[in-house]
Amino acid sequence: MLDFNKCPCSGSNLDKLVQPTILTILAQEDLYGYKIVQRIAESPMFKGHKPDGTGVYRTLKAMEQRGLVISSWSLTDTGPAKIFYHITKEGEECLSHWINTLEEYRQIIGMMLEEVHNVCAKIKAAKTT
Repeated sequence: MLDFNKCPCSGSNLDKLVQPTILTILAQEDLYGYKIVQRIAESPMFKGHKPDGTGVYRTLKAMEQRGLVISSWSLTDTGPAKIFYHITKEGEECLSHWINTLEEYRQIIGMMLEEVHNVCAKIKAAKTT
């Protein structure tokens, strides 16, 4: 039997939206990787589910290579050194571009949702006749 909790239909696989989520988080404050993972889990998109940490670090590395974020080591007296991430000017511009992309997604999802409702209504009607 299909485990719907692991199915994309549960909404738990939204990898494409990790980047704008990270940019939004870092636009508010510089953070280290583990704290970014925690904040992503707290975001409405992830419904309290902790994302794959390895994937988040991979995304951060790719974002740094593209110039969207920069990282720097922070040495503290109370614990191990941590790599902090900071959004760059390019990252802020990218975040602004995400507004248009997310608005397009919203429209497309609205149209898709309407189509799914219609198809499901037809399926239900066919079963009752």
